[in-house]
Amino acid sequence: MAGIPGPGLRRTRFAPSPTGPLHLGHAFSALLAYGLAEPGQFLLRIEDIDQSRCRPEWEQEIFGDLAWLGLEWPLPVMRQSERLPAYAAALSRLAERGLIYPCCCRRADIRAALVAPQEGADPPVGPDGLIYPGTCRGRLLADAGPDEAIRLNAGAAFDLLGIGQVSFDDEALPGDHRLGRTSFLARVGDVVLSRRGMGTSYHLAVVVDDAAQGITVVPRGVDLFESTYIHVLLQALLRLPRPIYHHHQLIRDTSGKRLAKRDDARALRRYREDGATPATVRQLLGL
Repeated sequence: MAGIPGPGLRRTRFAPSPTGPLHLGHAFSALLAYGLAEPGQFLLRIEDIDQSRCRPEWEQEIFGDLAWLGLEWPLPVMRQSERLPAYAAALSRLAERGLIYPCCCRRADIRAALVAPQEGADPPVGPDGLIYPGTCRGRLLADAGPDEAIRLNAGAAFDLLGIGQVSFDDEALPGDHRLGRTSFLARVGDVVLSRRGMGTSYHLAVVVDDAAQGITVVPRGVDLFESTYIHVLLQALLRLPRPIYHHHQLIRDTSGKRLAKRDDARALRRYREDGATPATVRQLLGL
């Protein structure tokens, strides 16, 4: 990988998962990242840790779609599937500080534990779904089974850092975006850092990879706003540099629903096949 850009120059990235076709929302994020990098550097990263869903043909289509849009990036690209040792090293650093623990709970177990005390009430939901109630928090890593998840003990992390809040710089959303300790734990909980059979998770991998690539600005959808607090906390625990975050709007369909990879009608491939140009896509996106 190339070195970190000089003073005043930015490095951004676009990091899709090859689990389906890119759509207009991906195009918006990629083009925005490309523009934010000027006159610095734009990187492409392939987030393929979920090998059960990732396909080589989707990766090749990603390359074709981005090249069609006029984007360029240095080679070789980083692939998360090739970086498991780096994620294992990060987990080891957290383990040395007593900040992670194994979890054998399934989703049904978590839901049952959350609903039991107050039947009829909706269980709390965070950026990863149901907020974990801490059932396995007292377990030791030495007791972990071969197919268990690894979670962050968020309360212990805050105690170790001696902080009461997590904050970050955001170039898109004005104001003071701070969450107190109580609010953070209530809305996020002990997130999974290593999923069953993967050796890592999105939260851990993205933090480790952004640091390894020297990313200085992270463009991401506003739907990941709460996840950013998790990432800033992990950066502090792992003593990694903190980039600036740029939370952008989401591209939605006519009913106001955000686009998904299953929405093939808005796949970039369709626009290409129908004779659209990159300029047409930019106009559709308001860029």
